[in-house]
Amino acid sequence: MEADSHIFMYEAAAASAFAGVQPRAVKGVRGTIQTEDLLHAIRGEDIHHPETSLVCLENTHNRAGGAVTSPKDMAALYRICRHHEIPVHLDGARLFNAAASIGVPVKNLSIYSDTVQICLSKGLGAPAGSILAGPASFIQHARKWRKRLGGGLRQGGVLAAPGMIALKKMADRLPEDHEKAKRLAQHLGEQPSLFIENRVETNIVLVNIGQTGFSASHFLQLLKEEGVLAVAFGPQTIRFTTHYDVSLKEIGQAIDKISKVVSARVIFH
Repeated sequence: MEADSHIFMYEAAAASAFAGVQPRAVKGVRGTIQTEDLLHAIRGEDIHHPETSLVCLENTHNRAGGAVTSPKDMAALYRICRHHEIPVHLDGARLFNAAASIGVPVKNLSIYSDTVQICLSKGLGAPAGSILAGPASFIQHARKWRKRLGGGLRQGGVLAAPGMIALKKMADRLPEDHEKAKRLAQHLGEQPSLFIENRVETNIVLVNIGQTGFSASHFLQLLKEEGVLAVAFGPQTIRFTTHYDVSLKEIGQAIDKISKVVSARVIFH
């Protein structure tokens, strides 16, 4: 689901299991749903179809390689949903990265949704935690569901304190992570057997290793032995993510070690 890959692909069918709803994928362009496609996807009252009750967007878009949906596009999609009286939820796990990438306040993106989730770890660097924002009545309802699902947390201040630091002090440094990702992509893209699949806007680099002859799992194991950690994003795609705990110097070291793994394969053949 280009609209929100996390909800559709990664959350163990939680929406269906807990809410009894049927997700519907809408193909986007670099993670952004086109307005005409959204209009065609909205279902009204029909005994053959479930009616559309919620639209979920993701910004930045994970499966699209950290692509940013602009405020203009967010606004256009939101207007359509408002016209059809459909609420919009924004999966903003990396919303601060999106805002930093295009140089706008986070509110310029979150304003075009009814509810928004933001991850305090990942780019913002907290050890754990996410926040959910929305109208007071919605949050009251969400707290009850959190309790029902066993999500209560005692002594929460232990995590709230670094969460506050993440929100107040870590957003301004996100462009550093984006610069690291672009440098990584530039150098890896110079390797003849590697191909950068995404246009790097934020902190995610998708590298296709198909020409190396490695499987993703084998490639990742060799990288791990060199001290470089990444994740598989497909049979021949590796996702590298830059963040606070990886310095620019370490990016250079990672480039050398990745190149070493690739070159060893070439020499072997």
